[in-house]
Amino acid sequence: MTPSLIHLAEAQKSAPVTDWAARIGWVVGLLVFIAFVYWLMRQGWKWRGTLQGDLPELPARPADAGEARLTLSGRYHGSTTAGQWLDRIVARGLGTRSRVELTLTDQGLDVVRPGAASFYVPAAALRGARLDKGIAGKVLTEGGLLIVTWRHGDREIDSGFRSDRAAEHAAWVEALNALSTTHTTITTEHTETEGAR
Repeated sequence: MTPSLIHLAEAQKSAPVTDWAARIGWVVGLLVFIAFVYWLMRQGWKWRGTLQGDLPELPARPADAGEARLTLSGRYHGSTTAGQWLDRIVARGLGTRSRVELTLTDQGLDVVRPGAASFYVPAAALRGARLDKGIAGKVLTEGGLLIVTWRHGDREIDSGFRSDRAAEHAAWVEALNALSTTHTTITTEHTETEGAR
């Protein structure tokens, strides 16, 4: 090796060491920003729950709910104001996603959610069911969600479910629509009979 090449090789130094204080400052700043955004999201969730505080307590399953017509195991993806798939309802635990066990009887729909608030939808409160592709925070392929529409207090609510076996959805839509139609007809006839007296 010639002396000039040796001198050139000795002259090359590695890049200066990173400024660790500046790098740590940026990392800490980023973590603080992420924590702040998370805190804002949590405050928004609580605020939404406060605004929906007029929602009555969810009904519990009656002692005699009747014999099961259909059962389903799957996921509960949340509830929204009926017809407004982005207006999530968080009051009374309806905004919490969870596993779910659904049981449909002649008296209503039993929604059992391990780790979250279970509730019961009486048959008279059912307004129908349909297949859809999305509900607040969850979008699937067309027909991937079973949406059950029901009335609670003065609100109509859409609740989204997805079965572990999506082929079951069509049978659920048919059964829920038949049950809600039957109870709507009975209620209408009962009201007209009372009005005639």
